[in-house]
Amino acid sequence: MAEVEFKDVDKIYDNGVQAVFDLSLQIQDGEFLVLVGPSGCGKTTALRMVAGLEEISDGTISIGDRVVNTLTPKDRDIAMVFQNYALYPHLNVAENIAFGLRLRKTPKNIVEERVAWAAKLLGLTQYLDRRPKELSGGQRQRVAMGRAIVRQPQVFLMDEPLSNLDAKLRVQMRSEIGRIQRELGTTTIYVTHDQTEAMTMGDRVAVMRKGELQQIDTPQKLYSDPQNLFVASFIGSPAMNVVEAAIDRSNGDLVARIEDQNLAIPQQVTASRPALAGYVGRSVAIGIRPEQLDDASLSRGGGSRLRGRVLLTEALGSEILVHVEVAGRRVATDETAESVDDEAMTDELALDPAGDHTIFVGRFDATSEVRPDHVVELAVDTSKLQFFDLETGSAIRDSA
Repeated sequence: MAEVEFKDVDKIYDNGVQAVFDLSLQIQDGEFLVLVGPSGCGKTTALRMVAGLEEISDGTISIGDRVVNTLTPKDRDIAMVFQNYALYPHLNVAENIAFGLRLRKTPKNIVEERVAWAAKLLGLTQYLDRRPKELSGGQRQRVAMGRAIVRQPQVFLMDEPLSNLDAKLRVQMRSEIGRIQRELGTTTIYVTHDQTEAMTMGDRVAVMRKGELQQIDTPQKLYSDPQNLFVASFIGSPAMNVVEAAIDRSNGDLVARIEDQNLAIPQQVTASRPALAGYVGRSVAIGIRPEQLDDASLSRGGGSRLRGRVLLTEALGSEILVHVEVAGRRVATDETAESVDDEAMTDELALDPAGDHTIFVGRFDATSEVRPDHVVELAVDTSKLQFFDLETGSAIRDSA
């Protein structure tokens, strides 16, 4: 087992394109760290630099107490699990799992012992004599895992290992990989573009964008306290609702004005974000998670409300996702555009090219009777509002 550390790491290709900028990151011994971000953000390049499959342009990468910049992949004591499994079709499961050990001329009794151990851990014992073509996608992925774990390396590197599986198998394999990693306690770096995968698997999650580390924290901290608009919009499904709002005062308290509607900002929110007072008279981006919105007709007590027109409802059994058009300027920055589904952005622009309305998604109780084209009042849980500077995209927190 070992720590992995990136220290001021850059990656610049021969054509001058820089894929990773000044990456500094420490993965603790035994930690499961997930690198997540959109395509082209540099996460796979970072992983391949740890593996020795990409040269480092500047900075250092350490595994344990060794700087590995100039070491070959076989000398780094790592094992990698690829997206395409990379199994040998002419070998059976046992031979595929044992392949790396045999290359290293590991004694036969140790090879057999480790293969049997890995097969039991992965539920593959009954399939050891089968060829890869006789296995399901999930079974093939477990064989690829087996080939990695029998090496007993210091570090596991996993590059989008579940992307070729269907939705049900992905959920199953997420829990399987998590279980195996906890049992083995091996330091693991896992790359994915799927933020749901990242949030459910990682001890910590590192969010990347355009080759730069945006934030690294526990999944819950990323969700509840994002450092900028990109992280706020990228993490969470459905995505955070983001709209432009003017900060003002009313009877001494701060309010957020969204067109002709006001959201009272609770004093505890103001106290936790003292810099917000410096934005009075200015516009900010305000973030509201879908679970902070509910059908006001089902809500007890008072509180802040927003009116809008229902565009679409999606019944999910335990809840209803309700898409509501609200008067208010949509926040369309590079950060928000890059972190959301292109098709969703295209649809919203088609509905409102001028950006004078925004579409909120709320998680309503399943008993709600809202229907498309009806006007609805949204009950807003303002205790968890997020605020971002429109120019920098940074979260508004301690100082203006």
